[in-house]
Amino acid sequence: MGRTLIALTALAALAAGGAPAAAAPASGLPGWEPAPSAPWDVAAGVRCDFAVHGEPVVDEVVRRVLTRHADGSPETVAYKGDLVVRVTNTASGAFHDADASGSALVGYGTDGSQSWKVLGPVLVGVGEGLGNLPRGLYIVDGVYTMEIGPDGHKSVTMAHGSRTDICAQID
Repeated sequence: MGRTLIALTALAALAAGGAPAAAAPASGLPGWEPAPSAPWDVAAGVRCDFAVHGEPVVDEVVRRVLTRHADGSPETVAYKGDLVVRVTNTASGAFHDADASGSALVGYGTDGSQSWKVLGPVLVGVGEGLGNLPRGLYIVDGVYTMEIGPDGHKSVTMAHGSRTDICAQID
């Protein structure tokens, strides 16, 4: 593991299809703060052909807000730290511990869009017709960008890397 992680509350939330939770800074000074990932569940057919449950087994992700929108909401956020998510096929009990310990710089649009610049592995969930990857759950690893539209459409552009189909790992 030992890789600098990226991301996110957003990771687990993205895999589940939700929006990242925002942690309030402990002080007005810029700095790193915990960005824990919540457990999530996805119904059969949404990501995999079967229902899945995700839960962090290692979660040392921190974030640092670099810039804010005029309303005070985060505009640019850096994420790093170790994250391993246990993804379980709830019907069979088969599971895979997905290392999502990448690092990312995430830009948040006021319209709900996101722009990710990533180094390392991140867990990405894609709904049917909502991305340039087929429906599924993936560990996308390498150097890449990911654009997420306000409607949740995800477009991953790889500079160098790979992707692992997590649904196939636990089928």
